[in-house]
Amino acid sequence: MSQPPPTVGRIVHYVSHGSPLRADGSQVFPTACRAAVVTEVDAGEPGRVGLAVLNPTGTIFHPLTGGGSVVSEGARLGGSWHWPERV
Repeated sequence: MSQPPPTVGRIVHYVSHGSPLRADGSQVFPTACRAAVVTEVDAGEPGRVGLAVLNPTGTIFHPLTGGGSVVSEGARLGGSWHWPERV
């Protein structure tokens, strides 16, 4: 089943970058999925969206003008978004 295109107001998951790696390879804040609201969609590249990311410590905005977030293709890399898993 194919996924619907993102639209403004939809809830997605944003994959955080996490903090820089320490010398021992650990991170203070590891990469994690966070709830996010789509705030804008790139008309030329619908998988590229602006997001309002809801973190436990506050909201962070990722607008299209700053590069936007790109839909992940299974890898779930930091800085990407994906549809929430169905449970």
